[in-house]
Amino acid sequence: MAQIKGLEWTFDTTTSTYDKMRPGYVKDLYQRIFDYIPVNESSNVIEIGIGSGQATLPVLQTGCQFTAVEYGEHFSELCREKFKEYPGFSVLTGKFEDVALEKESYDLIFSATAFHWVPEEIGYPKVYSLLKKGGAFAQFANHPYRDRGNPALAKEIDEIYNEYYNQYYHKPQKAVQEYSEEQAKQKARVAEKYGFEDICYSLFYRTRSFSAKEYTMLMGTYSDHIAIEERVRTKFFSKIEEAINAHGGTITIYDTIDLELARKG
Repeated sequence: MAQIKGLEWTFDTTTSTYDKMRPGYVKDLYQRIFDYIPVNESSNVIEIGIGSGQATLPVLQTGCQFTAVEYGEHFSELCREKFKEYPGFSVLTGKFEDVALEKESYDLIFSATAFHWVPEEIGYPKVYSLLKKGGAFAQFANHPYRDRGNPALAKEIDEIYNEYYNQYYHKPQKAVQEYSEEQAKQKARVAEKYGFEDICYSLFYRTRSFSAKEYTMLMGTYSDHIAIEERVRTKFFSKIEEAINAHGGTITIYDTIDLELARKG
């Protein structure tokens, strides 16, 4: 889903819906991270942009010392309550680029569908400075793609997006493309510019199905959708629901999850 810079504030306005509707991440992804960098009780870990904690638990369960950095105050409070049983867990509220953290002190820094909000020229050097020698940076993100099994529904949704989303943001209509291996490869290579080594990437796949109402609830967690004027957004979401209900009542989303790993030499 497209992201527009400057809309970071929107996530914190939909805390409970975000926690309910946004997906977690597949088990194989975490195993790939732990194969790359072992994490245990002696490890210090940072998560950049914890949100409501969809990506957190598998890492937290290793017993590590875990510091979450979260811009949204509501998300910070939600996660403090959600993970209060873990004594090693803490949250710093603020932008990653602004918060004070001890240099060369962390074994793993990771970010799930959040690092794109941090300016590249600030984020990568700061991550590098915070990692211990041999420490790892993992970033991953979920990229949903329209229903492959229902092309008539996909076509109608594209038309609705063009009428309400593209026209609202004055964007040209473009063909929807599924997230590719080449995109993951290019994303992984960015870390080379900032001194990282042992760079690699992986892709993981899954499907999710939603009713019409569930799907528009999910849409309501996307920053650029939240920011649409309420009158337009209400009509937009209503048209999406009508389309889904006219084509069988459910929509299946095909997710591609990319994982990029890099090490401080």
